[in-house]
Amino acid sequence: MVNVIIEVSKYLMILLMAAYTYLNFSYFRFHDERGQKKVCRRQNVAMFLLHFIAYLILYLKSEDERIVLFYLAQIVFFGAYLGLYRMFYPKLTRILVNNMCMLLCVGWIVLTRISLDKALRQFMIVSAAALVTWIIPFVVDRMWQLSRIPWIYGIGGLILLAAVWMVGNNSFGAQLSISFGGYSLQPSEFVKISFVFFVAAMFYRSMDLTTVAVTTLVAAAHVLILVLSKDLGSALIFFVTYLSMLFVATGRWLYLLAGTLAGCGASVVAYGLFAHVRTRVAAWQNPWADLDNRGYQITQSLFAIGTGGWFGMGLFQGMPYKIPVVEKDFVFAAISEELGGIFAVCVLLICLGCFLQFMMVAARMQALFYKLIAFGLGMEYLVQVFLTVGGVIKFIPSTGVTLPLVSYGGSSVLGTFIVFGVVQGLYILKKNDEEDYEEEQT
Repeated sequence: MVNVIIEVSKYLMILLMAAYTYLNFSYFRFHDERGQKKVCRRQNVAMFLLHFIAYLILYLKSEDERIVLFYLAQIVFFGAYLGLYRMFYPKLTRILVNNMCMLLCVGWIVLTRISLDKALRQFMIVSAAALVTWIIPFVVDRMWQLSRIPWIYGIGGLILLAAVWMVGNNSFGAQLSISFGGYSLQPSEFVKISFVFFVAAMFYRSMDLTTVAVTTLVAAAHVLILVLSKDLGSALIFFVTYLSMLFVATGRWLYLLAGTLAGCGASVVAYGLFAHVRTRVAAWQNPWADLDNRGYQITQSLFAIGTGGWFGMGLFQGMPYKIPVVEKDFVFAAISEELGGIFAVCVLLICLGCFLQFMMVAARMQALFYKLIAFGLGMEYLVQVFLTVGGVIKFIPSTGVTLPLVSYGGSSVLGTFIVFGVVQGLYILKKNDEEDYEEEQT
């Protein structure tokens, strides 16, 4: 009987996820607040139903009473987060908050399936991150002085990255984190944000050749330290983000072409210098040649995706735990195996919806500083999603970055909450400016 319920439930979950995703994009058709609120309410219904079905299956298969308590704790969190956020920030973009909650929901479902202990720990991290970042929209909306301190962002980021390079912990050949008091922190997740603020503040002050050259040198220093730390995934995110921001700020194709050529040259150099880069490239080119060693992770990922097909095998019907580090870098493979390719594509479309919201906020901002912040954070988010999923499906070599809000990892979750909080603050700032302008006209 339980197997029948699992088989039916996977189709219901796909249907609910598809409905949520459809509403995610139909939201853009409405320009009146009433229509947008209606779409968001329907999204909430779809999310809570999907959440209930998933945890019902998880409980029936595991018979672990902790799952029931964990489910109820999540309901309290989602209700409090959605309700209080709208109460304190009535002018927020609700679709972005909904998408955050849906991605968190998917992440908790998959993590609970893989390891309940890690899911519980992730829940504590998310709760703390939500509490800590609650004030960010308020700060962004009121502190226009943020553009006056570019060198605090730039030098502070370099110091943090240098500390990781010198005393950081080694993980799969790269120095990624710093440990203290039994906890580990990955500073690059936060330097990504300060890096965008630095570039935006510098270009806001001036666009002359000297400023561009100095900014480029500091940006290159960020990337170089990450390369020396062998954190090439983050280095690529920084590089692409800076090149995109430079092009948007200046509109010069020469900069874009020169930067692209420099990036290609740097990739060749990194391939020659670092053995673990050559290993990942070799595993990407032909993982079947060494199934038991360097090709094991990617082949298991491809087996999982192929086994799941479009409709998935159902929760607890697959073997996602066979993929090394599945809860972090390869969580997309676990989603594809048990929840299905359609469900996984919907997750990607929700991420795309978040990116489009970032770009819409950037397009609406008049001040270059705010415009570049929204654009830069959006590019970092998009590149990270691309690198994660691209590595899982063997489109590109694996880079070791996480899927924001879905993968397991405290620094990634907190950093992503900060990013979304900043964009919410910019959206609220623009709404307030528009209302003030309308009042002046009447």
